[in-house]
Amino acid sequence: MNDRLTVALAQLDLVVGDVAGNAERILEQSVQAREELRADLIIFPELALCGYPPEDLLFHAGFRRRIEDALARIREQVRGIAVVVGFPEYADSVIYNACAVFAEGREIARYRKHLLPNYSVFDEERYFKSGKDPAVFRLNGIRIGLNICEDVWKAQPAQQARSAGAEVLIAINGSPYDTNSQASRESAVRARVEDVGIPAIYVNTVGGQDELVFDGGSFVMNADGEIVMRAPAFQEGLYIVELTARASGIEPEQGQVAAKPSVEQSAYEALVCGTRDYVAKNGFPGVILGLSGGVDSALTLAIACDALGAERVRAVMMPYRYTSTMSQEDASGQAAAMGVRYDVLPIARIYDAIVRTLEPLFAGREPDVTEENIQARCRGILLMAISNKTGRMLLTTGNKSEMAVGYATLYGDMAGGFAPLKDCMKTLVYRLANYRNSISPVIPERVLTRAPSAELRPNQKDTDSLPPYEVLDPILSAFMEEDMSVAEIVGRGFDRDVVIRVLELVKRNEYKRRQAPPGIRISKRAFGRDWRYPITSKYTFPE
Repeated sequence: MNDRLTVALAQLDLVVGDVAGNAERILEQSVQAREELRADLIIFPELALCGYPPEDLLFHAGFRRRIEDALARIREQVRGIAVVVGFPEYADSVIYNACAVFAEGREIARYRKHLLPNYSVFDEERYFKSGKDPAVFRLNGIRIGLNICEDVWKAQPAQQARSAGAEVLIAINGSPYDTNSQASRESAVRARVEDVGIPAIYVNTVGGQDELVFDGGSFVMNADGEIVMRAPAFQEGLYIVELTARASGIEPEQGQVAAKPSVEQSAYEALVCGTRDYVAKNGFPGVILGLSGGVDSALTLAIACDALGAERVRAVMMPYRYTSTMSQEDASGQAAAMGVRYDVLPIARIYDAIVRTLEPLFAGREPDVTEENIQARCRGILLMAISNKTGRMLLTTGNKSEMAVGYATLYGDMAGGFAPLKDCMKTLVYRLANYRNSISPVIPERVLTRAPSAELRPNQKDTDSLPPYEVLDPILSAFMEEDMSVAEIVGRGFDRDVVIRVLELVKRNEYKRRQAPPGIRISKRAFGRDWRYPITSKYTFPE
C-alpha cells in the first residue's frame, strides 16, 4: 500500500462579488497547480467563488445566476486535476454554504456546512441553512472528508466524516484575523485530529474585506497533531503537501513551516493588508491624510506607504497657533523620509472667518471645546476638498482608545473614508510604531517619546481629559473584550471612580462611533460589525 496524493493549498485574496473574476482565478490557479506543481488536487477557501463574506449579495437574483454559471464553467473546464471549491448553493428556497469537488467534467462530492457561526462578526444563520450529511470522496486511493470552517471547532462534523471512511480531513475556511487567531485555529484543529486520529488540511483565505482582514496561515497537521506545513501569513500562494497512504494511515510529508509572527508584526501586516485591499478593491488612485506630528498620523502614514507606495500617498500639515514647532518639524521630516508629497496649509484664516461669523451667536460665552472642534473641522474641510478634487480617499488617523471615549471631533478628525487604526488601542499604536521603526527608522524618535497632545489649546495634553493610556487601555479592553463589570475591573486594581467615568464615556459616545468610517478589525471585539451597543440607553455603571 503506497498510494500518493499531491495537494495544492490555494491561499488566495479573492474579491467579494467578483464571481467571474474569482472563477477565472480558480481556473488559472488550477492550471498552474497541475502544470507547474504536478498536483492531483487543489483546494480553494470557503465561498471562494463569491468571496467571503458576501452578506446580502446572497439575496440578489442576479447573484445566484452568476454563481450557477461560474460553477458550471469550472466543472466543465477543469481537467487533469481535481478541485475543491467553496460556493453558495441555492436549493429551492434555501441557501447552503457549500463546497464541491470537480474532476474531469463531473462532480464527485458535495458538502454543506453543518455549523453556522452566529456570533462576533459572523451572522451566517441570516443567510444559510445547515447541512447534515458528511461528504467523503476517493482520490488516488485516499479517502478524503470535507469540513467548512466552523465545523472544525466542534467534534461532530469531523467524527461523521471519519465514520463515513475519511482517512484525511480537509477544512476550507474564511477565518478572519485577530491577534490570537492562528493559535486558536491550530488548537481547534488539533482537538479534531485527536478526536478522529487522522491528518487535517486547513486552507484559509487571505486579504482585506471592508472591516475584516484574513491572514491565511493555511497549514497541514499530521495524525499526531504536529504542524508539518504552514503557509506564511498575509501572502497569496500555492502551497504543496504530499500525502502517502501507509499501513498505519495517511502520512503528510514534512514541508516548509512558516514561523508565527509576533503580535506586533502580524498586527502591522494586517493593517497594511487591510488598507491596501480597501483602496485597491474600491478603485481609489491613492490616499491623503493629515500629518500632525503625533504618533497616530505618523503610524498611519507608514502603513499607507507600505500598503500603496509613497507615490500614491499625500500628507498635509495644517498648523494653527497651538501647533508646536516640534510637531511641524517631525511631520516634515517623516514625509521627507518616506518620500511622500507634503503640503502645508495653515488654517488661521479659515478659523478666524468661522469664529467671526459665529460671534453674534456666541456673545457673552467663554471659549471652550467648541473652538477646539472648529479647528479640527477646518482641517476636515481642507482634507475632504483635496480628496474630492483628486479622487484620493481620506484616511482618518484616530485610534481605538479615542474612539471609545469620544476623544475625537465629528466632521473634523473623524472625517474620511477609512480608519486603519480604528481597532488599535493607543498603547498598541506605540508598539506598532516602534516595530515599524525596527524595520527602518521612518518615524521621528520625538514622536514616540513626547507626551501625546491634540494641540488644540495652549500646553494641552491628552491626560488633561483622559486617564493615562496605560490605565485607560486595560480598562477598555476588560470592558469591551471581556464584558467585565465595574466590580470585576476594579478587582484588577483600578480606581472605581476612574472605571465608572471611562465606561460612561464609552456609553455616551456611541453616537459618534456610528458615524465613524470603517476600519480594520484586529482584536476579538472591534467597533463595527461585532459591537452593537445602543445609542439611547438609561443603563448606568454602578457595578
